[in-house]
Amino acid sequence: MRLAFGVQYIGTNYFGWQSQLNGLTIQEQLEKAFSKIADEEITITGSGRTDTGVHASGQIGHFDTNSNRAGVAWVRGVNRILPSDINVIFVTNIDSSFHARFSAVKRQYRYLIYNNNVRSSFWGNFSSQEFLPLNELEMQKASKLLLGKQDFTSIRDSGCQSSTPVRKVYSADVRRKGNFVIFEITANAFLYHMVRNILGLLIPIGLGHKPIRWVKDVMDAKNRAQAGVTYSPRGLYLHRIYYEKSFSFKLSKQDYIIDMFD
Repeated sequence: MRLAFGVQYIGTNYFGWQSQLNGLTIQEQLEKAFSKIADEEITITGSGRTDTGVHASGQIGHFDTNSNRAGVAWVRGVNRILPSDINVIFVTNIDSSFHARFSAVKRQYRYLIYNNNVRSSFWGNFSSQEFLPLNELEMQKASKLLLGKQDFTSIRDSGCQSSTPVRKVYSADVRRKGNFVIFEITANAFLYHMVRNILGLLIPIGLGHKPIRWVKDVMDAKNRAQAGVTYSPRGLYLHRIYYEKSFSFKLSKQDYIIDMFD
């Protein structure tokens, strides 16, 4: 049978999602825990691969198993085994045609910026920080230049293995909540370091160092050297995955994203 699951994790202590020969990963920890509860070897597939230090509030995965357990039994069992910075939120039966990665139609990332002139004791590993005031209204206007189907060569890092730099951005928004400036972007898929490189465009605009039109100038150049820096992974979260209608109802019943920023 095929099961889908939701998982949240703090990526600080991990070398990203995907299993590798050297370095502890989220996938490795989950497969060990699920395999122990299933009493058989489990291989999981995630909706996307987060990089070193990146967090997730709404990662989705799937696996096949012969073990017949209730969803709550899976959740309680694997969470007893997993370290406290990884938590499975739900496990549910799903049609065998579901694929956590290939059935996804949209993905949403969120980036948190702690915008204060004093550092935080609590948010150091969960947000980037800008000490000077950011103009989130200017950043919001600039973010709209990212919408639509575009060539993102200028914010595609050299390690990207995608066959094309073209992506379709459905929404991009910047807002403030207290000392936090929050950037959210939804697209069909993302390039390597794409969101962190977008922040390399938006933050200089928010600081008043660049005009809004700089986003378009950089995009038109199709040259990574014309863009800004790659911002910290600490502020980046894989926030939500959207699926085809045949699967979305099943997964939408799982209220797994608990978020003080919504």
